[in-house]
Amino acid sequence: MDWFDSLSLLDGPVPVIVSVLGALGGLWLLVSTSQRYSRRALPIAATAAVAVTAIGYVVVEKVWRPFPDPIETSIYVWIGVGLAALFVVIPRLAAARGVLGTLASILAMVFVVAASALHVNLEFDAYPTVGNALGVESAARIQFSEVPAAAAQTVAGTPLDSVWTAPADLATAGKVTSASIPATASNFSARDAEIYLPPAYFADPRPLLPVLVLLAGQPGAPEDWLNGGRLAETMDNFARDHAGLAPVVVVADGTGSSIANPLCVDSPQGNVDTYLSRDVPDWIDTALQVDPNRAHWAIGGLSYGGTCSIQMATNHPDVYPTFLDLSGQREPTLGDRDRTVQQIFGGNAAAFTAINPLDLLKSRQYPASAGIFVVGSDDKDYKPGQQEMYDAAKAAGMDVQYVEVPGGHSFAVWSEGLRRELPWLATRTGLTS
Repeated sequence: MDWFDSLSLLDGPVPVIVSVLGALGGLWLLVSTSQRYSRRALPIAATAAVAVTAIGYVVVEKVWRPFPDPIETSIYVWIGVGLAALFVVIPRLAAARGVLGTLASILAMVFVVAASALHVNLEFDAYPTVGNALGVESAARIQFSEVPAAAAQTVAGTPLDSVWTAPADLATAGKVTSASIPATASNFSARDAEIYLPPAYFADPRPLLPVLVLLAGQPGAPEDWLNGGRLAETMDNFARDHAGLAPVVVVADGTGSSIANPLCVDSPQGNVDTYLSRDVPDWIDTALQVDPNRAHWAIGGLSYGGTCSIQMATNHPDVYPTFLDLSGQREPTLGDRDRTVQQIFGGNAAAFTAINPLDLLKSRQYPASAGIFVVGSDDKDYKPGQQEMYDAAKAAGMDVQYVEVPGGHSFAVWSEGLRRELPWLATRTGLTS
């Protein structure tokens, strides 16, 4: 069934087929010979779907506001379409005639809901394939207990590829595992980290590989980098071209839950700063056999994770002197400055300024730091902020680049951004020349 799992949900025949089936399903749900259904049941179901969607919009965007930026209107439209199909299928079943009519009504609802989900996914590119959507692992996974212990002999050098020779039996792909990183210093309630170990990590003697800490967005989870981010695929492809060498990647949890927004700082919402700057590096040092030189460590992330990466790079340049900011914001935010200062910093504007990357870049110099700002060329909401951050980082003495990738605020940009900048990252962290 590998062929089925590898079917693309972003392009090719599947999106077209699902969309056509959804349209046909919607037509079936709309049309009926029953006047009671057409004049009463259908309008009531449609009104209920609109009402529930509108209430959801008000709660999410105006009252609860769990996300710093508004959700695209098209997302709510597709949610409303899916809800309409769910609401209308019951009276449509009652109006159906015979077994075939009943079956057709059920399938019509399924097709409409599937098409709605497909189009929501097309906005974010979160699940590139059928296998991703079904939770099928795209990379070989092992238990953390199966990760080989520290090798007695290691290979070290800068660049590492100049002193490394791959053994003849080296695997062609790395492995993925997960582990709980103890929040010893921070007491932050983090979810398990996802970890990518390249083929060379399993060699003996073992090369001391550089480290890349990655962060997901908000809403999001560490495994997002394995699905929409295509992390294992990107790293495996790089390793195949570099004798099994690639960074060890630790996708740490920077939010605590899918919808939490602790802003990557130490606050009543959670001590994320301490977790990422102390707990995560300390655990990597003790649990994995990697290059201990922090000059060969980097941090990166997408959206919220991108903002968090530049926060770490400016607040802790000794820990993360290299960063990859993919579509990050111009500052950590709950939606606006006043709300952020009040809810996260207890109304203390000076406390916010003290950790805000843009303010730090204007008041300090970072001659030993380097990074890349990546943003979608169609990302009108985030592109101005990325340009401003790039200018500020350059003025602060950082060795930085600004890169635009075709697309909007989606995994199409973030996965491609990582793939494009991985060679630069490898050179910067001492892996390649």
